[in-house]
Amino acid sequence: MILILRLFIVIFLALSSQAFATDPENSRVNQKTAVVVESRPMERRNFTQGLYIFDSELYVSSGQYGKSAVRVYAWPTMTLNRETTLPKEVFAEGLTLLAGRLWILTWRSGQLLILDPSTLEILTTGKISGEGWGITHNASTLWLSNGSSRLHSIDLNNGGKTAALDVTLNGEPLARLNELEWINGKIWANVWLTNTIVIIDPETGIVTDEIALDGVLREEEREASTDVLNGIAQDPKTGAIWITGKRWPKIFRIELENTN
Repeated sequence: MILILRLFIVIFLALSSQAFATDPENSRVNQKTAVVVESRPMERRNFTQGLYIFDSELYVSSGQYGKSAVRVYAWPTMTLNRETTLPKEVFAEGLTLLAGRLWILTWRSGQLLILDPSTLEILTTGKISGEGWGITHNASTLWLSNGSSRLHSIDLNNGGKTAALDVTLNGEPLARLNELEWINGKIWANVWLTNTIVIIDPETGIVTDEIALDGVLREEEREASTDVLNGIAQDPKTGAIWITGKRWPKIFRIELENTN
């Protein structure tokens, strides 16, 4: 495992600038609305950046300098099982769990943190170029966002092969891609500073669906410190999709309805 992690660290520094070609003739984007069907309490102290459900636990990476942390909750009871603070010089971003390790991006400190999910101990730290925003995976491949319209991938089981994917909406680049989640063969992404989640075809980079989440968190549930929508997780046991936001008091299970 350590050899694999070292390989990843070295290769990540030289992520390919070559992107997959995208089809300029985009198919129609499906417009969807999220309907809340269930909610559970969420600690407001979580400035949620990454969200992931695995083995009856919910993993949360919480951001901000001097306050970044990882918290693990029993799922779905939301009882806090364990937590750790992260070095004060990092701003924690996206989180995923792959190959028995937690992978946590940091925003501008150029670091990738790799943790033991049981102890939350930092096992190794890698260097990344540019900013880190969101991270997800499919099989042995990690997918990463950096706030631009381009996603990067690296296959840990294929010699560390890297690639880049330009994301487009109606033929135009779609920037501010943030928290990511691989769901049913596609990549779901929060679009920062909006109440929108997009669904991306990982082969073409084309946005196939836009999901409107306006009003999911009611105005009376907001406080002065409540921030934007951010956080997508799929329960692997039920297939249910959960979303939340930065300093939100709840995590919501949503279902989708077509609006076009």
